[in-house]
Amino acid sequence: MEPGTPNVAQGGDEQVLIGVIGGSGLYHLDNLTFVKSVNPETPWGFPSSPITISSLPSGTQVAFLARHGIGHHINPSNVPSRANIAALKSLGVRVILAFSAVGSLREEIAPGSFVLPNQIIDRTKGIRPASFFNDTSVVAHTMFGDPFSEGLLRWLEPRVRKALGEAARVGGGEERRLFTGKCIVCMEGPQFSTRAESQMYRQWGGDLINMSVLPEAKLAREAELSYALIATATDYDSWRPHSEAVTAMEVFKTLKDNAETSRRVAATILDELQQAVTGADADLFLEEKGCMKFSIMPRSERQKPEDRQKLAFVLPEYFAGEEGVDVGSA
Repeated sequence: MEPGTPNVAQGGDEQVLIGVIGGSGLYHLDNLTFVKSVNPETPWGFPSSPITISSLPSGTQVAFLARHGIGHHINPSNVPSRANIAALKSLGVRVILAFSAVGSLREEIAPGSFVLPNQIIDRTKGIRPASFFNDTSVVAHTMFGDPFSEGLLRWLEPRVRKALGEAARVGGGEERRLFTGKCIVCMEGPQFSTRAESQMYRQWGGDLINMSVLPEAKLAREAELSYALIATATDYDSWRPHSEAVTAMEVFKTLKDNAETSRRVAATILDELQQAVTGADADLFLEEKGCMKFSIMPRSERQKPEDRQKLAFVLPEYFAGEEGVDVGSA
């Protein structure tokens, strides 16, 4: 595929509308039939891993991407998030469910808990390109007050809660708790927090901490895609004064069980999500559509055609077509 030329991939007669980004420990989904693997080249390079297009028993097709690459070989700061989001949109994806392991900054959010956060505090350090408009002659200021898709979060809450109950009944053991309305801190890494930082994040109002939600959520918004994070707590970070600081070994103990439950949750809700995205409530998942129309600064003679062509890959709504099309009226 030529960079700058979006391509809507279809398998059979059904368009791929749902993308799943798997985080640490979640490198594949269960109960799916492999259809094909694609690796779209974007103007920002190739995604973290080839994207697996698979089919649920109903025929619903899902695009799965491993955020840290197959075998987990990509450092959080080096994840090619622009390529990941652009590649998913080029396949026709409208809704992204992202999974991520997180640390808990609150006693009640015990390891093993699931969380649907609704706010983010950015503690990354400018190492990661956070916009499709970086290094271009086109300027855009994107609305990001509510960083996750509110309609998608409302839709997910009862269904994830139900799926966690079903996962407990099928797999045995105690039902995982689900928390909503929480704030996640995204830090740079790859080191974990100091105790002082962990305490500071709690004072700021942070409930969770991870290294992956940004710039992923920002880029999904720029691409006008509906995006939500399903976070799974693996540890208590480093804020507890009489506990050991978090270590990778501690995280790995919980990671495997969390990933297994995440796969069961995904298998339970993906079919229903496909039906919702294509049904009478489809507008619920299109709240981001059109949000960039008034975020992009008006076209000027200083905008380079090659930059507009590059942006057309992820925002054909505003940059594709005739060369003289005005961005503000597209």
